[in-house]
Amino acid sequence: MTYKDLRIIFMGTPEFAVASLDALVNAGCNIVGVITAPDKPAGRGMKLQESAVKQYAVEKGLHILQPEKLKNPQFLEELTSLKADIQVVVAFRMLPEVVWDMPPMGTINVHGSLLPHYRGAAPINWAIINGEKETGVTTFKLKHEIDTGDLLLQERIPIGEDETAGELHDKMKEKGAQLLVKTIQGLADDSIQETPQSAVINELKVKHAPKIFTETCKIDWSKSVNEVHNLIRGLSPYPGAFTHLNEKLFKIYKSEKEFATPSITAGQYETDRKKYLKFACTDGYIYAKEIQTEGKKRMGIEEFLRGRPAVLFS
Repeated sequence: MTYKDLRIIFMGTPEFAVASLDALVNAGCNIVGVITAPDKPAGRGMKLQESAVKQYAVEKGLHILQPEKLKNPQFLEELTSLKADIQVVVAFRMLPEVVWDMPPMGTINVHGSLLPHYRGAAPINWAIINGEKETGVTTFKLKHEIDTGDLLLQERIPIGEDETAGELHDKMKEKGAQLLVKTIQGLADDSIQETPQSAVINELKVKHAPKIFTETCKIDWSKSVNEVHNLIRGLSPYPGAFTHLNEKLFKIYKSEKEFATPSITAGQYETDRKKYLKFACTDGYIYAKEIQTEGKKRMGIEEFLRGRPAVLFS
């Protein structure tokens, strides 16, 4: 059997997953079904909006399922009828065992880190927040505990000093798509050896990537310049690191570092009212380069200062 003979079900929802589905289609894989989230009302008119994966699947004429509940008997019956050899999951919700254990070759996932490090919901964000110089993508077999299944293939990706989570996300979705095709090919010709994560690293030293909460996004100016800079780029463009100016929310999406002995207290700011706004940390300053104030659009710092904002100049 070649990889083109495998009957594959693909599960995914956001734009990140489209790259992987597209790579499989372009490689000639036999996609017998696409599982994605139900259409949801969005925007001012609350019109039903299709997921990015559904839009792509419709364009390619692929068979689509959009279950509300993954344990629904009717959905499980239809899933069984597709007779998949293997299932692929990219940026989808958690699967019950009755779903991920259904195909004979199991279910594989594409994860945005070098597992076992950065298991969890936000691996791209936390790798940058923690100042990592390198991350990667991993394909692995699903099992009960989240992101703990046997490893299949990995590819390393360097992280630039000023690279944001959004920039790394775009790079990673392409790398992940390429790695997924290699994985399907390797599983079909039996050239991949599964590796238990326990054989790779001590569980006590594993770094985790939990969900990002509002408190995670609040800038602590008593930390170092590097720590604050990493938080800002690790949360850009979403959800955005924030501080407060005169009790108004102030998000920073891009920053620059200056190492010096601050002449003001950590958290205070200096500005020339034209070109720069910088905040003191413990060992220097963070220059805010792209920002957004409460109720306003995202903008560069010079545009912001030209508007003589009340939060600074009142």
